Amino acid sequence: LARQIAFIAETDRLKAVLRLSPLLSANRRENDAEHSWHLALMVLVLAEYANEPVEVERTLKLVLVHDLVEIYAGDTCLFDDAARKDQAQREGAAAKRLFALLPPDQEAEFHGLWNEFEERRTPEARFAKAMDRLQPLLLNAGNHGGTWRAPGVTHTRVRERTSVIDEGSHDLWDCTEKLLALGVREGWLKSG
Repeated sequence: LARQIAFIAETDRLKAVLRLSPLLSANRRENDAEHSWHLALMVLVLAEYANEPVEVERTLKLVLVHDLVEIYAGDTCLFDDAARKDQAQREGAAAKRLFALLPPDQEAEFHGLWNEFEERRTPEARFAKAMDRLQPLLLNAGNHGGTWRAPGVTHTRVRERTSVIDEGSHDLWDCTEKLLALGVREGWLKSG
């Protein structure tokens, strides 16, 4: 119990990890805990659009566990090519450090969930990854561009980096394509 409580206390730090995505309801950026909560809600609401049947409870576990490593590794922006170079190494080390706080059985379970999400080897992981890429896209579209207005971000680049949505849900990929086209038409996202 002491190890589990220590883990829970440590994971409170996720609330302090800021992401670049601006909130729709407030004039500030979201934090990782808010992002994880939003992904969980999206799984509950959108699971029927998964390409393959998914076990919702397992998918919820995946979206709640996958960003915990950012407590130590930090959030890596989808468009930060320099930070993405060592992202896997940083996050792997963070997973090892964080999940070691748990009793051995839960350490193995959480590490397994984290690996499953990263490898996208199950229908649940593919759908969870789709939610992870769709959520900031929805925030950017809702904010008339948000982080899409950053230097070097173009329609082609956003499309390439979010194409894993199609692996989890063809329907949500169609929605993504429409949002990206809207972004270009409205001038929130550079074409090209």
